[in-house]
Amino acid sequence: MTKLTFGMIGGGEGAFIGDVHRRAAALDGAFELVGGVFSQDPEASHRFGASLGLHPDRLAPDWRSFLAKEAQRNEDERVDLITVVTPNHLHVPISIAAIDAGFHVLCEKPIARNISEAAPLIAALEQRDKIYAVANTYLGYPMVHEARALALDGALGTLRKVIVEYTQGWLSAPIEMEGQKQASWRTDPGQAGAAGALGDIGVHAFSLVEYVAGRQITELCADVTTFVSGRPLDDDASLLFRMEGQIKGAMTVSQVCAGEENNLVLRLYGERGGLEWRQQDPNTLWLKPVDAPIQQLRAGADRPYLSADARMRIRLPAGHPEGFIEALANIYNAIGKAIIEKNNPPTMGYPDLGVGLRGLSFIKAALANIHYNEKWTRVDGEHMA
Repeated sequence: MTKLTFGMIGGGEGAFIGDVHRRAAALDGAFELVGGVFSQDPEASHRFGASLGLHPDRLAPDWRSFLAKEAQRNEDERVDLITVVTPNHLHVPISIAAIDAGFHVLCEKPIARNISEAAPLIAALEQRDKIYAVANTYLGYPMVHEARALALDGALGTLRKVIVEYTQGWLSAPIEMEGQKQASWRTDPGQAGAAGALGDIGVHAFSLVEYVAGRQITELCADVTTFVSGRPLDDDASLLFRMEGQIKGAMTVSQVCAGEENNLVLRLYGERGGLEWRQQDPNTLWLKPVDAPIQQLRAGADRPYLSADARMRIRLPAGHPEGFIEALANIYNAIGKAIIEKNNPPTMGYPDLGVGLRGLSFIKAALANIHYNEKWTRVDGEHMA
């Protein structure tokens, strides 16, 4: 595939996700990072860009001047894609400016702090024929696509129950009050929005459920908590939900489960069997037929029994682990193919605006539910994950 170029806004020194994006974009040679703005401090941004080996002419003191500078270049010289890896409050203004300047965009999640803030982004995309992708990285895992294929092909029979857990422990103590950068903005309503754990990892759990089940969550009942004293945003939530097709579900989202790392687990149960996938063992999918032995399905380029959607996202023979960076690389590859094919449906899909908007609808419904006497709150929006 023709190598494309991208610029990054955010993701400088100390930002975990920025380095993941840079490695993922480069993994298969789909994209080359050529410029960007990596910090709100111009000097720090320039130093970091220089450390990446970027030409000084492709760096700028702020994101507005970077986009303006790139837009003035000849079409064959300017970047093809802008990757936005900033705190949440900058996602919408940067994305809109990039789209208006003629660039495709890959934005970290959530795409905005709330539904209302996303409205001008929707309008900008309606006016411009540009790709807008969302970094719901877990939707790039091959065995997630295998799970979806099995669920939609009827291997489980009629779906009845979905259980999803995303537990972390890194915010068990008030580290934001000690100046920990990543914790500071994620627990600040001005930067993160109205949701803490729900917005940071809850949207991942939500999109994973809707994607694999192929059904929307229609109603939910939420118990949202802040365990750490003085923290203004939630750090824990337990939810019951209802899905299309009379499917019932339960979700646990927490960043104060001490000792947990990134324990994202999805279980689906139908009348004929179940499925289980764990992000910390992403190459394994457990198929549990009701009338046969449990089957361990393993990722591998040499595994012909896997679905085409799963195989096209696998690089290595069985037994060679592929993980988080590879999953995000699959999303970059899909974006690259879509750009080259000029917005024709790419052979590999990527999480799009609809996925992002559904995530915001989830956050809105969960936060609204805790203030209602009614048990169930509608999850508004027609966007399918």
